[in-house]
Amino acid sequence: MISAAFTEKLAAVVGPKWVLTDPAELACYARDASVASGHPAAVVLPGSTSEVSAVLRLAAEAGIPVTPRGAGTGLAGGAVPGEGMVLALTRIRQLAVHKQDLVAVAGAGAITADLHTAAETDGLFYPPDPSSASVCTIGGNIATNAGGPHGFKYGVTRDYLLGLEVVLADGTVLQTGGRTLKNSTGYSLTQLLCGSEGTLGVITQAVLRLIPRPEDRAGVLAAFDDAGAAAQAVLDIIAAGISPGAIELMDRTALEPAAESLWPHPPAAVLLVEVDGPGEVVQRHAGKIEDICGRSADKTQRAAGADYEEFHRLRRSISGSLTRLYPVKIGEDVAVPVGRVTDFIEKVTGISKDTCVRIAVFGHAADGNLHPNILFDPRDTDERQVKAAMDGIFQAALKCGGTLSGEHGIGMLKAPYFETAVGSEAVAVMRGIKKAFDPRGLLNPGKIWLTGGEVK
Repeated sequence: MISAAFTEKLAAVVGPKWVLTDPAELACYARDASVASGHPAAVVLPGSTSEVSAVLRLAAEAGIPVTPRGAGTGLAGGAVPGEGMVLALTRIRQLAVHKQDLVAVAGAGAITADLHTAAETDGLFYPPDPSSASVCTIGGNIATNAGGPHGFKYGVTRDYLLGLEVVLADGTVLQTGGRTLKNSTGYSLTQLLCGSEGTLGVITQAVLRLIPRPEDRAGVLAAFDDAGAAAQAVLDIIAAGISPGAIELMDRTALEPAAESLWPHPPAAVLLVEVDGPGEVVQRHAGKIEDICGRSADKTQRAAGADYEEFHRLRRSISGSLTRLYPVKIGEDVAVPVGRVTDFIEKVTGISKDTCVRIAVFGHAADGNLHPNILFDPRDTDERQVKAAMDGIFQAALKCGGTLSGEHGIGMLKAPYFETAVGSEAVAVMRGIKKAFDPRGLLNPGKIWLTGGEVK
């Protein structure tokens, strides 16, 4: 699909070093962190917005589909290519904090954890905190509207996105928003592009809002014999007027990798509750949370400093730890109303029993964003069982008044369920938006709800 002559044109734009066609190199870009995989014909790594623009002009002239990619940490197949080329943005890594303006300007390839560190150095805070923050990119975060544990109190990527530099399918460079903290000038194209998963344009740079860093932080760890009691404790904490920085829920299966070192008898569920703010408020709220959890928990423990960081590492390590225990792990991501978390967990327990497939549940309980992870060995689990478990999880989320994704996006893996979730009317409107941005359907075809090709 991609000729040698076209490859030479690409090399003239970005340099021969940054055009990959060797099968061994292409294999590194054939998949993301999900179970999906593709077959790219070439990979191009531009180093600037102007190079992205030139590459997309060439692709548009040749009618070649383009799959934008960050670090490949996505879990929904959003960066998995078809037969066209991958446009990897990892070289565009500039990052600058402008303290007086309370903003950071970051290239699409800037690492999220580097932004956290740069902000904290200036006494500021960037709350979105995906579990893959040490490797994932700002561009990828924006493409999927990434969240993380701080979503309940502070919001997600979209809430900190002020402006974008984005390249459209024909190579046009578009500037949206800006560096002002408020902006009510026309349609909010910035917010529209956030969460569009590379189907409307290729993000090359972003202006991100920063806020003052919280003065203090502490955590409470509570272990429960009943997962429903843990979910109820979440509601009780919120009802008490406390806005926790995070409430992370982990069920027994999710805790399995760490069980031996932390619990002789693993609890049914654990809550990790973070509070932040002025020192006196943090201590008072931590005490209230201990009291609330203590009504039904077997054990509560307050932690600060190094102890708190250890608990936080436990939560971050769950996904990787489960991968080491099970040959295949499909990490799903749904969101349900907070009051239906208990109901959803019960439904997932039933799905696991009915399909004979293990499912671990963990995630951000305060905002109802949970991650059911399907765990299995393909040598003794039929793919029909896995499909039934996936179908059941999505149907359960929708029946609870929820949605297919809270932060990972739709990609290709959830595309078959998309119209059921949002309705045919919404899909029709989105088709119109897609046609306005990318009428030939060259950008990230096959993702969200698209099949590729010209948009009808």
